[in-house]
Amino acid sequence: MQEPLLGAEGLDYDTFPEKPPPSPGERARVGALQNKRVFLATFAAVLGNFSFGYALVYTSPVIPALEHSLDPDLHLTKSQASWFGSVFTLGAAAGGLSAMVLNDLLGRKLSIMFSAVPSAAGYALMAGAHGLWMLLLGRMLTGFAGGLTAACIPVYVSEIAPPGVRGALGATPQLMAVFGSLSLYALGLLLPWRWLAVAGEAPVLTMILLLSVMPNSPRFLLSRGKDEEALQALAWLRGADADVQWEFEQIQDNIRRQSSRVSWAEARDPHVYRPVAIALLMRLLQQLTGITPILVYLQPIFDSTAVLLPPQDDAAIVGAVRLLSVLIAALTMDLAGRKVLLFVSGYAMGWGPITWLLMSEILPLRARGVASGLCVLVSWLTAFVLTKSFLLVVNAFGLQVPFFFFAAICLVNLVFTGCCVPETKGRSLEQIESFFRTGRRSFLR
Repeated sequence: MQEPLLGAEGLDYDTFPEKPPPSPGERARVGALQNKRVFLATFAAVLGNFSFGYALVYTSPVIPALEHSLDPDLHLTKSQASWFGSVFTLGAAAGGLSAMVLNDLLGRKLSIMFSAVPSAAGYALMAGAHGLWMLLLGRMLTGFAGGLTAACIPVYVSEIAPPGVRGALGATPQLMAVFGSLSLYALGLLLPWRWLAVAGEAPVLTMILLLSVMPNSPRFLLSRGKDEEALQALAWLRGADADVQWEFEQIQDNIRRQSSRVSWAEARDPHVYRPVAIALLMRLLQQLTGITPILVYLQPIFDSTAVLLPPQDDAAIVGAVRLLSVLIAALTMDLAGRKVLLFVSGYAMGWGPITWLLMSEILPLRARGVASGLCVLVSWLTAFVLTKSFLLVVNAFGLQVPFFFFAAICLVNLVFTGCCVPETKGRSLEQIESFFRTGRRSFLR
């Protein structure tokens, strides 16, 4: 049976009638302005991901420096280093948990802006640290901000982007996170560890300034009964010359049929639990590939190997390769499709950016805020277990043991992708939700 999301649309999936296509000249003129404004709003939001990527790998150059520190209050033992590296993920799990409430209470944009408070406070604590507790608290606060933005930003981006560029824009959170990590590695070659924390404040402040003049998600505004404000937000995002009425009515119709939150009874409905289960498993399997402990301890990992270059240079090279890979994914995702990249590419081109995008695409609107927070919670609790135990396992059994485990998980990921992950390329969020609502199981085959 042909997969509905891959093949031609049948009557069951043609939920929203298509309007006549515009002329090529009109499409080019309107599309340029439309994408320009959407790109600007996306850039403002994903600065939060830049800060997240920067904070995540902050320990990579800092742990070796503090392990050799002459200050007894800041000198780290192996056990303390494992806590310094892993406590970030506990904060991120708490941030994901808070997103389950804030995403729907404040909205996507305000939740992203709120993340600046713990992020700025965390960097300030680490910059002025005179004891281990300040380092750990700073890491936890920046982790909380990262977990909150990880749940809110993909949802915000997917809800403001038109289908034609949603794949490319959906990769920008991961792209900016990787760019943030690369920036940390590069600055780590030049700055002492305290000034690395000071530098982390810059993207946080820039994000606040830019987001303050960006619109909220039209879908969120409609779900709160703010129809006029939602229409204005959509018109701004699409441009003054764009005909947004059809898209507005499409979104409005979908929200009208989902005017209340999902109840526990409704959560047992296949069109709700299937996409949520797929998103949760993707986030779990993504973390089980070992990406977080590898990035957190990247420089110590190179320290324990016989590489030719200095470990800090190797870490910067890894960051540059990741950035290039995510950039390629962003440019090809709407052409090749999501599943193809999941099958044929490495983490930075596949399971890194695409899992975040698919999470925001397939989750049902009524459960999107809560479910995205749940996905982040599961993701970062898994990351904490891996990050806290990584150094202990390496010290006890050697570096090869965790890497054999990560390789086995990658094989499981291939099977899961082939059996369970639907292709969403070129579909509106409403069409994707309609696909799951039919109850057909062809997407699992």
